[in-house]
Amino acid sequence: MQFKSELKSVLNKTNWEKVNRKLIAKMLSEYMYEDMIQPETIEQNGKTIQYSLKISEKKAYRYTAEKRFFDSYDVKWETIYILQESKREIADSAIGLIVDLQEFIPMSPETVGHLIKELNATLIADAHLLEKDPKSADELIHEDYEVLEGYMTGHPWITYNKGRIGFGYDDYLNYAPENQNEIKLSWIAVQKKIASFQSIEGLKYEEVLKNELSEEERINFENMVKEQGADPAHYYFMPVHEWQWKNILIQNFPKELAYKEIIPLGEGTDSYLPQQSIRTFVNTTHKERYHVKLPMSILNTLVYRGLPSERTLIAPQVTQHIKGIANKDPFLKDVCRVILPGENASINVDQQHYKKVKKAPYQYLEMLGTIWRESIYTYLDEGEKAITLAALLYEDHNGKPYVQSLMEDSGLTADEWMKTFFGVVMDPLLHYLYQYGTVFSPHGQNTIVVLKDSVPYRLAIKDFVDDVNISDQDFPELRGLSKKFKAVLRSEPPEGLTQFIFTGLFICHLRYMSNILINHDIMEEDTFWMLLAQSIMNYQEKFPELRERFELFDFFKPELTKLCLNRNRMVDYGYSDGDGRPHASEFGKVTNALAFYKSGIYTGG
Repeated sequence: MQFKSELKSVLNKTNWEKVNRKLIAKMLSEYMYEDMIQPETIEQNGKTIQYSLKISEKKAYRYTAEKRFFDSYDVKWETIYILQESKREIADSAIGLIVDLQEFIPMSPETVGHLIKELNATLIADAHLLEKDPKSADELIHEDYEVLEGYMTGHPWITYNKGRIGFGYDDYLNYAPENQNEIKLSWIAVQKKIASFQSIEGLKYEEVLKNELSEEERINFENMVKEQGADPAHYYFMPVHEWQWKNILIQNFPKELAYKEIIPLGEGTDSYLPQQSIRTFVNTTHKERYHVKLPMSILNTLVYRGLPSERTLIAPQVTQHIKGIANKDPFLKDVCRVILPGENASINVDQQHYKKVKKAPYQYLEMLGTIWRESIYTYLDEGEKAITLAALLYEDHNGKPYVQSLMEDSGLTADEWMKTFFGVVMDPLLHYLYQYGTVFSPHGQNTIVVLKDSVPYRLAIKDFVDDVNISDQDFPELRGLSKKFKAVLRSEPPEGLTQFIFTGLFICHLRYMSNILINHDIMEEDTFWMLLAQSIMNYQEKFPELRERFELFDFFKPELTKLCLNRNRMVDYGYSDGDGRPHASEFGKVTNALAFYKSGIYTGG
């Protein structure tokens, strides 16, 4: 029987109870934040509150939580228990909680069924993480970028964050980033008449191929095409993921395979490690080679992880636009020295029948493509080290935060380290927004902090084509963009554009980082958010001529629209096979803690 030993070591009662109790705490915290549950306050002592979530006349969940800024809650997992018919027992079933919440959250039976599947997959992954090599935070600060990624625990906000619908257990063991199994990418030849190659100006397909494959590999692949009676000059060679090949491509491109429009070539020789996004791969054999982004049609954290065709086609053009801004701007280029790993080339292949279906489910329009992104390693100077923002939320098996180890190693105080961090992160993000009406979605995977001697030194931002958005305002800086370009990138009104930083960074990342520092007595909550506010004010003082735009993209408004990620799947969107990717749900308002510091904003003069 397969997997007997793995299951015996990982899925035991102790592990299962612990991961369930921690996930229940996360569910309660986030469902309270998203206003999906309204527990009753039993007792309050300052910011510490004891809650009761009544399920029925005979059953209630009792727990303790600390109130945080931004209408958030930190539920303490050790305190959660169920009171049922006067009997008290530990709450140790996340699935039991989601079933109980059917009475309060308007979820369809279909949604609850799929949620159970996603939550169970998440719990299994969390149990594996408990058994993972217990490297301490002090050790991990010396690990390399691609290795560190394998220790991350998933999206901090979404409760079903490792659902990966479409994976079997074997796929999980082979391909999940936390298992850190190096893989080799498979390659196919695709006739040029059904494919499209795009690149930045001056970069040819042959150069991309020469960078990615050895001469021996290229000759070998060309000979395979010739053996099929075809001319290699009429084909593009492109990598695919083995899971996608077995589960999606053969089934959806059989005619192309039959007519030799697609020819399987076999594995390349380089080894790759999957990153947190699961579909992006770092070359570990030749670190200077491209990071490769491939479609994997699994459903995870709200969307299928394909490559949308319209964005794959325009990726190099977006790269030229984003990098062109930085190259001409002295603040970005010389002061911030921002790093922008470019999506230099791409290949897209549409499935012709789905393309002709009106309102076809989006998952079928993004099944086959490749994006080649510059390696972060090619940008690092001597002594520099890259980490994703997600790493700053990591706590080791003994509970020590990774960020605490960095602070200790740096020799700086927590206040000094965080002040430096905010300056490094916020300056380039704000400059792109205010000066150019262009915003990134700076969440934990896409935002990279470059450290020097464990101190934040400069910022790298990646994944432009998926996460760059532009203002709908008539800014001179945006007038040169084509209609096609604007149609693919999302154009947003002022608050919508502000939300990409407010929600994508402040809510989706910094409020969890703040929690870690508070819970480990490293920093007070008020200090943390004051330093963030000060970093925004510091930027604004440098560029007083942009005052009108400071007011347009206002990070200090008393309230902003509350965007919700769990509510999106659980209530609004469900698991329907729609023709477009779901976006975060809007529900009510969130109190903006940064408004407390507004009096210190630069006012001109």
